[in-house]
Amino acid sequence: MKKTLKIITLTILFTFTLFSCGKKEVKNPESQENPQSEQPYEEHPIETPAPTNNLHIESNDQMQYSVTELRAPVGKITLTLQHVGKMPKTAMGHNLIILKPGTDISDFTLKAVDAKDTDYIADSEKDKVIAHTKVIGGGESDTIEFTINKKGTYDFICSFPGHVSMMKGKLIVE
Repeated sequence: MKKTLKIITLTILFTFTLFSCGKKEVKNPESQENPQSEQPYEEHPIETPAPTNNLHIESNDQMQYSVTELRAPVGKITLTLQHVGKMPKTAMGHNLIILKPGTDISDFTLKAVDAKDTDYIADSEKDKVIAHTKVIGGGESDTIEFTINKKGTYDFICSFPGHVSMMKGKLIVE
């Protein structure tokens, strides 16, 4: 009896598998709409932002900057960091630190963990900072002015503990 039940079960499963694996037949392929094949692909290059002396960048409660690349001409730069989130700075604070070329970001942020009172910039690392905002929370902003007289690419980061992995970018001075 058990053998017969097994054979019946296997036969049903085999039949079901056999019929479920068939191809679906398309009756009239010309009548089906396929807008992707009718329109040729057009490349849309990513536009590089024009350099400006007045930079604006936003941060949010998802540990993100609104952009990862800023461009400015050589000279005096005004930068505004705006936290568009709602969380307080004790829970989701952000800053923006522009570092001198060659700075070891991992080492810098490791030392920053214990520097809450100085906006997460360790005293031993201050000489590696070109400019920085204060730590801000949701709904706050901070504007800083600084000068960079040498063309180049400069890293910027958020040094709030744990944020640098998602909050970093490049300031390109032209």
